[in-house]
Amino acid sequence: MLLEIKDLTLLYGRIQALHGISLVVNEGEVVALIGANGAGKTTTMRAISGLRPVAQGSIVFDGTDVTRMRADLRVTRGIGQAPEGRGVFPGMTVLENLEMGAYTRRDKAEIAKDMAMVLDLFPRLAERRKQAGGTLSGGEQQMLAVGRALMARPRLLLLDEPSMGLAPKLIQQIFEIITRINEQGTTILLVEQNAQQALSRAHRGYVLETGRIVKEGTGQELLHDPAVKEAYLGVA
Repeated sequence: MLLEIKDLTLLYGRIQALHGISLVVNEGEVVALIGANGAGKTTTMRAISGLRPVAQGSIVFDGTDVTRMRADLRVTRGIGQAPEGRGVFPGMTVLENLEMGAYTRRDKAEIAKDMAMVLDLFPRLAERRKQAGGTLSGGEQQMLAVGRALMARPRLLLLDEPSMGLAPKLIQQIFEIITRINEQGTTILLVEQNAQQALSRAHRGYVLETGRIVKEGTGQELLHDPAVKEAYLGVA
């Protein structure tokens, strides 16, 4: 397995956001983490990437316990994230934003190859490579956030709500790109409110409710689970 979370507990002050959750992501998988607003999905992602300290439990990545490791060191080990809200640098150009994704790397020739790969994956970014990130549309900024994360050459890519605020046509395009990224060899942990799209493309999934894992299974099992259909797919 590439990522193993065991009995993870996380606090926001006196509020317990995660209640001893456990999950596994195997190499080569797309794993979806679905749930309502406030369920703890983004909190889980921030714990994995090192942006939130954990109270109890462990995070093991590729056999190494990274629970207390600094966030930047987790990036160098192979954990990349496209955060909720995209977080592009608005005053920097598209190319400068992408270059920031490779700030931990020194292999210039390989960085150039990855830049070409990202611009091939996102032709819209290639067209706007000299444009300021803050002037891009929401969909373009999402592409930029994913591309920037890919520039770190992650083994595990954390995608937090990649379809948020996008038009249906762009949502379909983003998920097609996610599938393509996975087929090229990147393991993906996906947090997404669009449960239909997420579970349709995931090998496995987990359902998070009020900081607890309440269901797990293959993407297809969860997609056809009556309780999941009623709660997250709008099917009574």
